Amino acid sequence: MHKLRIAGLGLLLGLLITSCSTFQKTEQAPTTYKSAKREFRGAWIQTAFQGEYAQMTVPEMKQSFIRKLNYLKKCGINAIIFQVRPEADAFYRSELEPWSRFYTGKQGVAPEGDFDVMAFLIEECHRRNMEFHAWLNPYRASTAGETPFADTHIYHKHPEWFVRYNKQILFDPGIPACREFICKVVRDIVSRYDVDAIHMDDYFYPYPVAGLDFPDDKSFRKYGIPAGFKASQRADWRRDNVNKLISDLRRTILLTKPWVRFGISPFGIYRNKKNTPDGSGSRTNGLQNYDDLYADVLYWVKQGWIDYNMPQIYWEIGHPAADYLTLIKWWNRHAGNVHLYIGQDVARTMKAGDLTRKMRVERSLPHIGGNCFWPANEILWNNHGVADSLRRNYHRYPALIPAYTRQHDRAPKRVKKLRADWTPEGYLLHWKAEQSPTNPELASYFVIYRFANGENVDLNDPSHIVATTRECFYYLPYEDGQTKFCYVVTAVDRFHNESEGRSKKVKL
Repeated sequence: MHKLRIAGLGLLLGLLITSCSTFQKTEQAPTTYKSAKREFRGAWIQTAFQGEYAQMTVPEMKQSFIRKLNYLKKCGINAIIFQVRPEADAFYRSELEPWSRFYTGKQGVAPEGDFDVMAFLIEECHRRNMEFHAWLNPYRASTAGETPFADTHIYHKHPEWFVRYNKQILFDPGIPACREFICKVVRDIVSRYDVDAIHMDDYFYPYPVAGLDFPDDKSFRKYGIPAGFKASQRADWRRDNVNKLISDLRRTILLTKPWVRFGISPFGIYRNKKNTPDGSGSRTNGLQNYDDLYADVLYWVKQGWIDYNMPQIYWEIGHPAADYLTLIKWWNRHAGNVHLYIGQDVARTMKAGDLTRKMRVERSLPHIGGNCFWPANEILWNNHGVADSLRRNYHRYPALIPAYTRQHDRAPKRVKKLRADWTPEGYLLHWKAEQSPTNPELASYFVIYRFANGENVDLNDPSHIVATTRECFYYLPYEDGQTKFCYVVTAVDRFHNESEGRSKKVKL
C-alpha cells in the first residue's frame, strides 16, 4: 500500500468518479496455464533439523518470520508451505501431540508464552494475501531412534502402533488405529486454524534400505491376511494401506471445512518405464513412488482424493537417470483432473543454470499451473541470483492461484459502492463486499488493476495488477492531480474464482 500525507482536501476537485469503459470478463477455469496471471508460486519452509528456532526469543522469531514473508512476497511467492508436524509433534498448540523439539530444543517443552507459530504465520500470510499450507509428515515419529519422546507423545500410550526402521521410529501404516489418529490430528488442525490446505510430502512408507525389510509382519498377519491379501501381495497391501489413509484424510477435510484443500508432493518418479508392464512409466531409472514408497499417486489423482499434485522434480535438465524435461512432460501427460504444480530444487537448478529453460518449458505445457521452491531459504539467500531472477523476470507481476473449479466454479458477487476519497492518510480507493470466514463462496480477497486513460481494459493481463489485498481499501499513489487512470477492483473467493470488475476513473 502507498500512503500519502496531505495538508488539506483542496485537491479533491481533481477527482473523477465515473465508470470506465466496458472491459473483458476475467477467466474462471482456464484449460491451460499459459498466462502467468494464474500461477501457483509456493515456497517450502522446513522446521525439521533447523536449529535456528530453538535459539530465538519470541520477539526475534516474529521479526525473523516477518522479514522472510516480506522478502518472499517481493519475490512473487503467493503460498507458504510450512512444516507444522515433523515428528508426530507440533509447531502449534495441540492437545494431541507435544511441542516439537525443533521448535523449543526439547520435545514437550512449551515456548515462551505458549507462542503459537502456526497461528502467527497464518495471520501474517493472510495479511500479505499469501496462502498458508500446513505441512505434515504423516507416519514419522522420530528421525533418530534415540531421541527421547515427551511424556505426552502418543508413543507412550500406544507403543504397539510403532515400528523401528533404519534408525527411525514410524507409525505402522498397516494398523487402522494409526490412520484414525493421523486423521484426528488433521481434523484438529483444520477445525481450529484458518489453513488454506493440508500438505504432505514424499514420506509415506520409508525410503527403502538395501537388505533391510520393513518390519510389518505382525500387522500383515493381523490385518492383511484376513483382508484377503496373500503373502505374495504384501506390496499391494501396503499400497492399499496408504490409499486408505489418503481417502480417509480427504473425507476428514471435506467433513470439517470443505474449502480446505489437500495436496501431496510426491517423489518425482512415479514408476520407471522398465518396471511397468504396459510401458506407461517414465524413461527414468530411480526410486519409485509406486514400488518403493507404496504411494500410488496417480490412483489418488484419478479418484479425486487430492486437490493438487506437486511432484518433486529436483533433478537437472539432462540428468542421466532422471532428466527434468522427461519427467515434467510425463507428469503433464498424467495430470488428470487435479492441479499440477512442480517442486523445484533451487540450489540444483541455479547451480546447473537451468532456471530460464525450466520456467519456459513449464509454462509451455498445458496442465502445469506453477511451482513450489525448495527450500525457501535458498530464495532468501538469493542463491546464484534466484531471487533477482524471480523478481525481475518470472514473477515480475503478481499472480492469482489457479481457481479450484472442481471444488466450486461460481464467482463471488462484484464489489459494491466503489469510491475514491481523500483521507488524512491519503487518497483512498474503497468498496463494500459481503464476506464471512465461514462462507468460502464469498469474497476472500480483492485484486486491484490500473490502466492508463484510454487504454484497453483487459483483466487477463497481469501487468496491470497493482495489488491484491484482503482489506476493502487501497491507497492510491497520488502524483500531480493531472493524470487520468482507470482502476478496476474484483473479488476472489477461497477457491480463487474471480468476479467481474467494478471500475472508477481518477486523476492522480
